[in-house]
Amino acid sequence: MLAHPPVRISLIHTATYTAALTPEPETHGSDDREPMTAGPWRNPILILVCASVVLILSFGIRTSFGIFLAPVTTDLGLGREVFAFAIAIQSLLWGISQPFAGAIADRYGSGRVIAACGVLYVVGLIMMAHASTGPDLVLSNGILIGIALSGTGFPVILAVVARSVDESRRSLFLGLAGAGGSSGQVLMVPLGQVFLDGFGWSEALIALALLSAITVPLAAALTGKPGGSIERLRKQSLSEAIAEASRHGGYWYLTAGFFVCGFHVTFIATHLPAFISDRGGAPALGAAALALIGLGNIVGSLTCGVLGGRYPKKIVLAGLYLARSVVITLFILAPMSDLTILLFAGAIGMLWLGTVPLTSGLVAQIFGLRYMATLFGFVFFSHQLGSFLGAWLGGYVYDTTGSYDLVWWIAVALGVIAAILHLPIDDRSVVPAAAVQT
Repeated sequence: MLAHPPVRISLIHTATYTAALTPEPETHGSDDREPMTAGPWRNPILILVCASVVLILSFGIRTSFGIFLAPVTTDLGLGREVFAFAIAIQSLLWGISQPFAGAIADRYGSGRVIAACGVLYVVGLIMMAHASTGPDLVLSNGILIGIALSGTGFPVILAVVARSVDESRRSLFLGLAGAGGSSGQVLMVPLGQVFLDGFGWSEALIALALLSAITVPLAAALTGKPGGSIERLRKQSLSEAIAEASRHGGYWYLTAGFFVCGFHVTFIATHLPAFISDRGGAPALGAAALALIGLGNIVGSLTCGVLGGRYPKKIVLAGLYLARSVVITLFILAPMSDLTILLFAGAIGMLWLGTVPLTSGLVAQIFGLRYMATLFGFVFFSHQLGSFLGAWLGGYVYDTTGSYDLVWWIAVALGVIAAILHLPIDDRSVVPAAAVQT
């Protein structure tokens, strides 16, 4: 099968659209990248590096919250469900605010959104460091950091990366950026554990807040909004783009599948360290497992980025979700030991966020780059609904039954469902109706 399937025109005036493109000699195929102005700030490699650092900090710090669950709840005398609920609210607010952050970035430029949300991230971490009650955790770790992640997370950042290169390199660059974000899990979780062991949870969060402040100046290299000659021909409004996506069955399948991704990664990232401690493992083993997941994710994201450029992305996604179910099943059936924990972490890490370059790449492939941040933002909202359920349900089931077993099996079933959902996706490119001049 071809890596880049043929174009499907959404209206019948194919000849008119082709003629509209002819007078623009600089337009080649579907090259709807942002116009690159002169100067070092617009170099695609520099954009990729800065984007990766932002993702390292925002995603890495967010992933490290799992190692804070036990010490924070013990010190404050709270149940695990309270901390898990704060993470669930964070995921939900991240998802709700993501389409709005994407729309603002598409309309006014990404730099302002990234810088503003970077500041909000710092404020949220500082407030979390001084939390003394459950509502304090919900406000800081839940609401503020949840909103902050909408501007420093994957949809806005990957849209900047995607429009900096042409289609032939886009899947690879998205995979590289995803791998950069995964490096944050490798770096920030062990570093957070060092801060936690050396200073206590409150001071550790202050240290992470200082590190997260680096995202604000990096926004200077991540400015701009979609443009280009072909985009000037596509006089499509945001509401028209959303309506077009809503009529596309594959968009709904993709959105439903990404719900499962959110459930998996947030349940595991939030509850795996506590699950390991419950089985007699040392706290350092939980941190090592999360770091190993991040290490595996670097390889997995790069691999998925390469595979997405060579094979149909929907097929790679279906295989990835099915493989997750297999790995989780083997983990919960195998005898628990340090070795099985580390093997699980490495294996699930290979399958962790390879979904991101593939899913975002499918959105760009089908609908183009003009409103990628917005359209991927809606897909990501579904991811965060899954994250909410995974984080909260894990805490609720544990506090109710004293075990995570039920949630593990739910994760297995959802992986199989997600694999099936991706197979019927029509991944041919859609030319917006507004692009056809009558």
